Amino acid sequence: MPTVSIITITYNAEQFLERTIQSLVAQQAIDYEYIIVDGASKDGTLDIVGNYEQYVTRWVSEPDKGLYDAMNKGLALATGKYVWFMNAGDELHDTQTLPNLLARIKATQADVYYSDALYVRNDGTTVGLRSKVTPHTLPQQLTWRDMALGMKVCHQAFVAKRAIAPDYPTNNLSADLDWEIRCLKAAKTIEYLPFVLCKYLVGGLSVQQHRRSLTDRFKVLVTHFGLMTTLWNHWRIIQRANRFSRK
Repeated sequence: MPTVSIITITYNAEQFLERTIQSLVAQQAIDYEYIIVDGASKDGTLDIVGNYEQYVTRWVSEPDKGLYDAMNKGLALATGKYVWFMNAGDELHDTQTLPNLLARIKATQADVYYSDALYVRNDGTTVGLRSKVTPHTLPQQLTWRDMALGMKVCHQAFVAKRAIAPDYPTNNLSADLDWEIRCLKAAKTIEYLPFVLCKYLVGGLSVQQHRRSLTDRFKVLVTHFGLMTTLWNHWRIIQRANRFSRK
């Protein structure tokens, strides 16, 4: 059983998939498996998978019911002790990222590991660390209650034991927020990593469907924090966003 299952979800991702795979190939580590779940792409995505097939432990290409349905398929295929989603266009931060993560897992065996994420544009240029370029400051002693004002940790900078990882709700564009909260609730030990785990490609599904994403986020937060608390916290979110934009 590998220590980490790294899972990439793709659909018509020929423009970005290779950078993700190359960031994995460059790692100085072998104690992992790499899984690609493709939603029956119609472009050259599968050609890229074929070019790197020696580095791919398992892959599947078939129609799905959306991003989070595909993520659930990835969870079902994973055999590693930990799961880590790195979607098409996202990258492991540098060549030592996975060795550093594996070293911490060997040392502490925490239930959840998390870090900051470096935002990058389509052309590879950097935007900045998520904790600096968004209102989401990153606590070094994270609990699920820290998610009351939204997603504190980028999904690609969040690694969880497979044993505590639930399935994603498939009808909610903020399902990754719900997944992180549920993982944190189940976790007994949560560890902040003092190194950046990933480069995150800005402009994902939730950005493309921003209004519905905000509505779905509200539903997730009501589920975990209650209606009145979530209404109050959304006023705080608006105030925080206004302060951040002025700054």
